[in-house]
Amino acid sequence: MSEQVVDPRSPVTEPLVGDVAVDPRTGRPAGRAQALVLLLSSCLAVLGAVLLAPVLPRIEDAFAGTPGVGTLTPIVLTAPALVIGLTAMIAGRIVDRVGRKRLLVGSLVAYAVVGTAPLWLDSLPLIVGSRVLVGLTEAAIMTCCTTLLADYFHGAQRERYFGLQVVYTTVAATIFFALGGVLGSQDWRTPFWLYAVSLPLAVLAARYVWQPAPQAQARTGKLPALPWRRLAAPVGVTLLGGLVFYVLIVELSFKLDALGVTSTATIGLVSAIGSLGTATGAFLFGRLAARGPGFTVPLAFGVSGLGLLGLGFASSVPLVVVFAVVTGFGNGLLLPSLLTWALGSLTFEQRGRGTGVWTSAVFLGQFVCPLVVLGLSGAISGLDSALWVIGVVAVAAAVAVRSSRPTAVSPH
Repeated sequence: MSEQVVDPRSPVTEPLVGDVAVDPRTGRPAGRAQALVLLLSSCLAVLGAVLLAPVLPRIEDAFAGTPGVGTLTPIVLTAPALVIGLTAMIAGRIVDRVGRKRLLVGSLVAYAVVGTAPLWLDSLPLIVGSRVLVGLTEAAIMTCCTTLLADYFHGAQRERYFGLQVVYTTVAATIFFALGGVLGSQDWRTPFWLYAVSLPLAVLAARYVWQPAPQAQARTGKLPALPWRRLAAPVGVTLLGGLVFYVLIVELSFKLDALGVTSTATIGLVSAIGSLGTATGAFLFGRLAARGPGFTVPLAFGVSGLGLLGLGFASSVPLVVVFAVVTGFGNGLLLPSLLTWALGSLTFEQRGRGTGVWTSAVFLGQFVCPLVVLGLSGAISGLDSALWVIGVVAVAAAVAVRSSRPTAVSPH
């Protein structure tokens, strides 16, 4: 790679050299420092999803006199995911129009402000409002981080970092869940201090992350249109993928409870083992990605589906552990496979919006997951039947996607 210095003020500076974004100031490509900042920042979305789960009963007790407390308290946990699902595509448009770095740094700072707000708020509706704002900042952070990983890297290196993004967020979810329980044992407000971790990440992003290039719309006056015909299939399948991915996370404890397991330590251990399967699958994604999404997407759906079928039939804790690992392994392959499929045909100027649409699909799938499982459980006699249905649907999706032979064609 040439050491040529590029003038960032030049209106004709190109964003990509050999499909790799380079720093406009130095002409150098991104490295481990940029990747690490983006991977760590990606973990903030799961902080909102799991940190407060252990303290929800304490929050409900603290606001017992508030009308509708039984409804508002769960929303404290689920609001960010719904807001990400509804607004990530808007964040993607902002990413493409105003630039990646500016939005990322600003969102990291805002995340700390709204995330720690419940430390001082004495109204449950206001706390719910602050959680909605957390979701807005998470939508921007996730969209920026994923888009920049796609900008900075390509080929096998890009696929490796997509897999590592799932590894980091999976491990972070396990750590944050445990920290939420430990900190919440003192006071239900204490876990909210962890949202301040985004401030040092904002400093690191300001220092190490760079805007890949001037935006094309600055010269043309408008953004190039998204290729909706090519995006429709991967985004639609991703909506199902988000649902399948979160079944294990949401329902594993209920499956164990149905088998008579009441120890929270045992439930936590089995959940951690299942998460280890997810991290392993995501870590190995980089080695399988060369086969293309026509191989990895069906493989992921197939393994996850077989794991969910096994969970439905499992009648003992050891079998639950085995099939939790199988399901987790498929889940670890699932999201990076779908992301590679969705973004592979997008140009630099389309990538932020494409990432936003994909992120919305994942989180909407997450949000509807417990509702779908609850509906199936009520309609066809129990959780096991619901797991069988979703397992069969996942396997059918594997066959359908394989038959369609999806590709992630580079736009360059």
